Parts: sequence; C-alpha cells; structure tokens
Amino acid sequence: MFGVTGEGTFERGASVLQLPRPPADPERYDRVRAALLRARADRESPGRDDKVVAAWNGLAVAGLAEAGLLLGRPDLVDAARAAADLILDVHVHGGRLVRTSRDGRAGTSAGVLEDYADTAEGLLALHGVTGQARYAHEAGRLLDAVLEHFGDGEGGLFDTADDAERLFSRPHDPTDNATPSGRSAAAWALLTYAALTGSERHRTAAEGALSPASLLAEKAARFAGWALAAGEAVLSGPRAVAVVGDPDDPAVEELVRTALRWAPLGTVLSRGDGRTDGGVPLLRGRAPIDGRATAYVCEGFTCKLPVTTPEGLREQLAGV
Repeated sequence: MFGVTGEGTFERGASVLQLPRPPADPERYDRVRAALLRARADRESPGRDDKVVAAWNGLAVAGLAEAGLLLGRPDLVDAARAAADLILDVHVHGGRLVRTSRDGRAGTSAGVLEDYADTAEGLLALHGVTGQARYAHEAGRLLDAVLEHFGDGEGGLFDTADDAERLFSRPHDPTDNATPSGRSAAAWALLTYAALTGSERHRTAAEGALSPASLLAEKAARFAGWALAAGEAVLSGPRAVAVVGDPDDPAVEELVRTALRWAPLGTVLSRGDGRTDGGVPLLRGRAPIDGRATAYVCEGFTCKLPVTTPEGLREQLAGV
C-alpha cells in the first residue's frame, strides 16, 4: 500500500512511504497511519531550518500575490502581505536589509544583492495587486540602496555591498540557477520601478546589469533565463498597465486580473483608487471614466485610450 520494495525507492535500500492510490481498506489504513505516527513521536526529531531569508521571501511574495489574484484566493494575497510586512518590519533598518531572521528577530548577516532585488520585486508585485503605494515606495528605497552600494563602476553590480565584509574577491556572478542571480533580479526590479516612476537612472542601471546576458545566453543559455526575460521586457518598453477605481469595486480587481493574465512578459502593473496617485507617478492623472473602473495601457507614460471592460483591455494588450 505504501510502495515499500525490497530494493527500496530511496538511498541504501530505504523506501519513502507513498500512497499511489486510495487504500482498499480505509479503516485499516487509518489504524496503521496512527500507529506509525505514535512510533515516530518516540524518535528524536530532525533539525529544522526555520530561518527567514529575505530573497526567498521576496520571490514568494510576488508568487503568492499574483496567484492569489488570478485564482480568486484572497488568503494567498494576505499571506503575501504578511510576509512582506515581516521583511519590512524585521529585516529593514535605515534603508538597509538584513539577510535572515528567526522567530521575529533579525540576524547579523548583511543583505546581499539578491535579497535587495528579490524583496523589491515582491513589493512591486504586491503593489500592483493590492494598490498599496507603500510597497512601491519601500521597493524604491531598497533599489536606491542597490544603486548606492552595489555598483561596480562599469554599469554592473556586485553581489555584496561596498560596506560589507571584505572578501579576497568581491563576488560578481551573473548566472541564473534555481533562483535568479542577484544581477538579473536587480535588472528586473530596477526596470519595473523605472516603468512606475519614469526614472531614467533606474532604467539605465537595469540595462547595465543585463550587459552579460547575450554572451551568457550564447555560451550557457540555461543559466540566463531570468536575464533574458528581463531583456525581453527592456525591448518591449516595458509596457505598463494602470488600473484605477473604487478599491471595493469588483470590476477593478477583474481588470487587474485581466492585465496579469494577458499582458506580454515584463508588463508592469499599478493599481490605485483614482482619487490620489499615492506618490506613484504612473497613476498621476489617471482617473476613472464616468466613475467606472478604468485601465490605461501605457509605454513611457504615453497611454492608449482608457478602457473600462476586461474585453477592451484584452484587445489592447493583444495589439501591443
């Protein structure tokens, strides 16, 4: 029933218990499972890695926020907001980022480039989903720290800050693996922030961070995935979608969902109430049409005619 074999399914003849199909005798299964649990409770538990890493949580914030909106799961958006708030409350001190925390207490390791970049990307995605301008502003502060402390003087970015622990060789790795490299993640976040604010400084920094991407793609494309995605966004503008309207109007959320689902890769999303821009330049001057939820598809702050229906927004996104 549990898929245990004489040869084993794991290392050195051991088997990982599995349940490939529903048990034929559910009552017996429940008894056996309870007995196994009691036996395991008598064994010493293995150590658990329960530290919070800023970079990994930044990636999770972006994924949870967007999935929550697309799937109609407000609990996932709430989880994204809780993770983001923990990072901002515990990991950020004076505009600088600590890499890890545990039990709500910050560690001592300084944040590296991927921490700043992935956290900023998560905050920007959360802003687009929730419309809370605070997250965009906090992302901007982290990215300002990237520009001030991680630049290599030639348009690229180091993995460690200029005031971090001195190493024999300051790391400078552009390769993407299971997670984006700090350099690729920074390029993506810088480009997103530039699209929201019109900051040429941040856009130029994003383009500089991507300078190794084409050579890396030619030699080892599997290590350039995130960089190439960011490069595609650079070539497309990137485009941006601003959605404005009453935060409690379901039509606003439907327009945001449509933008997430149908926009080309790298499209930047911002959401506001239409009454105030919250200090986010992309939302400035964007008002609801006739009191209805409204979407603006823009490139370089030049926007197409506003639309008020998911179908209209989808048509505009398909034509860009």
